[in-house]
Amino acid sequence: MTGRHVLLILVAFFGVVFAVNGVFLTKALFTYTGVVSQEPYVKGLQYNARIAAGERQAKLGWHDAASVSIDGAIAATLIDPDGRPVRNLVLEGTIGRAATSRLDRTVTLRETEPGRYVASVGPLETGTWVLSLEARGADWGAEPVYRMRRRIWVKQ
Repeated sequence: MTGRHVLLILVAFFGVVFAVNGVFLTKALFTYTGVVSQEPYVKGLQYNARIAAGERQAKLGWHDAASVSIDGAIAATLIDPDGRPVRNLVLEGTIGRAATSRLDRTVTLRETEPGRYVASVGPLETGTWVLSLEARGADWGAEPVYRMRRRIWVKQ
């Protein structure tokens, strides 16, 4: 074994290491954005306000249910603690995949019957979707009175 052989072995070894690292780096950069939260600093400043909103929501005692079908029909129901439907709200939010925001769609649900809110976003692929909704009403003010976030499985 000569010095030339040792040099070629070292160059080949490190060449393979750099090539594999390049593949991993490319996959990491193009499959996950790394963004967990949009504007994390601003959300951090509003942390106490978000906790207070959650406490107000818990005091309402409302119960919710949501469903999503493969044709994109979204339905949500809100019921107060006495079993009466919660009326006169508009539910706005998004539906998207848990791992990426590329497929996110905005949605506005309108009341079709007391306490039942529906909308359609078009056909969805099977799998896991995350539905995030905020309920607002004309007499409730600008802040959402109720927030709902559900992980939903869409099946054939």
